Amino acid sequence: MNEPSASSAFVSLSGGRYLATPLTRGPWDPKHQHAGPPIALVLGAMERVAAEQHTAHIARLTANLFRPIPIAELTVTVGVHYAGRNSTHISASLDAEGKEVARFSVLAQRELNQPVSAGLPGHPLPQAPRSPENSPPGRLPFERRDVGYFELVETRVAAGKLFNGPSAIWFRLNHPLVAGERPSVYQRVAVAADSGNGVSAVLDLRKFLFINSDLTINLLRRPSGEWVCLEARTLLGDGGSGLAESVLYDTEGVIGRATQSLFVRKREK
Repeated sequence: MNEPSASSAFVSLSGGRYLATPLTRGPWDPKHQHAGPPIALVLGAMERVAAEQHTAHIARLTANLFRPIPIAELTVTVGVHYAGRNSTHISASLDAEGKEVARFSVLAQRELNQPVSAGLPGHPLPQAPRSPENSPPGRLPFERRDVGYFELVETRVAAGKLFNGPSAIWFRLNHPLVAGERPSVYQRVAVAADSGNGVSAVLDLRKFLFINSDLTINLLRRPSGEWVCLEARTLLGDGGSGLAESVLYDTEGVIGRATQSLFVRKREK
């Protein structure tokens, strides 16, 4: 598949519209995006609304993924459900090819200069197993000739092995999320966090689908820097469902957790 090289995951158009590039391609279908980039795209629009309400910390993001997200033109719509002195509840929807493909909610909080954690249980915050500088490069197993998500991000292995059970993997963006824009620290987290079910996979990607139908991220503080680590594991039930859960780190320590509800099926021959 010969495609022109892309230099960003999305190109901004106008009126809340964006064009997805091949750098968003995921592992399940060459026509569909990995959910991390579009989740991060929508989060950026929600962050701007949160900042207008002076509630800049994204404490929680939930993404409900209705349909596969095509590599196509997308439309982002954002609304405010509640705006108070200390928190704002924001919703958003993502549309593509005439259909709503995902819906989002965010809890944004007002930030204060109020140090209270020193000496409390759990502090100083736990660290990732290894720093990104001391972690060897990783290779996503769905790398191929097609341009895709594996080129959008750089990975380094802090513990375990990619796509082979519990692991801790550092992520960093190789390209801008939106052309001409600098991604926020929250967007960097979202791009990585949707990969928990992949980096901790316990099933063969060639024989099984284990697709997440949602993603919830809870953050105890504002992240910092370019690197995000997922210390992830996957647990499976026997009824075609499962759960992937990740402890999230930056280079200063724990920042929060992410969970994904999984739809598990054998691939059709």
